[in-house]
Amino acid sequence: MAHEHGHAHAHPGVPHAGQGHAAHGAHDHHAHAGHHHHGDLGKGNGRAFAIGVGLNLTFVAIEVGAGIFSHSLALLADAGHNFGDVFGLGLAWGAAALAQRRPSARRTYGLRRTTIVASVTNALVLLFITGGLAWESVRRLFAPSAVASGVVIVVALVGTVLNGLAALPFLLARSHDLNIKTALTHLAADAVLSLGVAIAGGIILLTGWAWVDPAMSLVLAVTILVGTWSLMRGSLDLMLDAVPERIDPDEVRSFLAALPGVVEIHDLHIWAMSTTETALTAHLVMPATANVPSFLSDACKAIHDRFDIDHATLQVDPEEAPQPCRLSADEAI
Repeated sequence: MAHEHGHAHAHPGVPHAGQGHAAHGAHDHHAHAGHHHHGDLGKGNGRAFAIGVGLNLTFVAIEVGAGIFSHSLALLADAGHNFGDVFGLGLAWGAAALAQRRPSARRTYGLRRTTIVASVTNALVLLFITGGLAWESVRRLFAPSAVASGVVIVVALVGTVLNGLAALPFLLARSHDLNIKTALTHLAADAVLSLGVAIAGGIILLTGWAWVDPAMSLVLAVTILVGTWSLMRGSLDLMLDAVPERIDPDEVRSFLAALPGVVEIHDLHIWAMSTTETALTAHLVMPATANVPSFLSDACKAIHDRFDIDHATLQVDPEEAPQPCRLSADEAI
């Protein structure tokens, strides 16, 4: 069995981490090794999502009503952002559930990447909502209206407490999932932003400066945009198969190159299969005398233990091959 490109696929029936088999070809020595671990794709986090969605949806209704009653754009801005978070939490929750579905003959990785799609969609929705709020804030700065500051203060303080409670389950989860981290970051930020709205209400109560309300909503919009841009960049990187931020590709390359018997490494790829799982493929040039099965077992286990890379696929190219691998650094186009 000789593969010109040498891309091997992990086997779902592998009995334990890193165990593989070797197949001989014309000049390529192919070895497949897989370590399967489904991470924390929504496992145990359903309750956290339910709490977050429930508390935020309730508070959005309270904030909208109070914002209209008190003529507070800051409250309405915070309500709009919280609704975006409810949408994002629901989307991430659904994606985490879909990611648990078993692979099929057509979708050999299952639906894991829906978690990445959810993350990108979440960022886009937040950008859209925040842009509209920023525009309205600028308009209201030039025509501020009277604000019922007492109502603003009470409702915003309630929001601070509710968002803090909603963030707690995600904090306790201590997950590496980008969607879980996003939920935690946004809920914690919401608590701080609601506190900012309460402060704005206090300033208006003491000074009567109605312009503070739209000014605070504009500050909130800018703050949200900054956080959302970081989320968008990270999500797009995952969608474009970039190396996950938590992994240093140079460190991985050095680690593989230093493994016993490895003469050279090429065609190294590291990418996210989902917001929790990472995959790796690489060609390793080794002497024909190397004990490949034992090497693969040890190497894949070491890769998982060192870098938490769940799906490692390694191909061993014999050093004595009559022709270099087409994907080596000197041969690749």
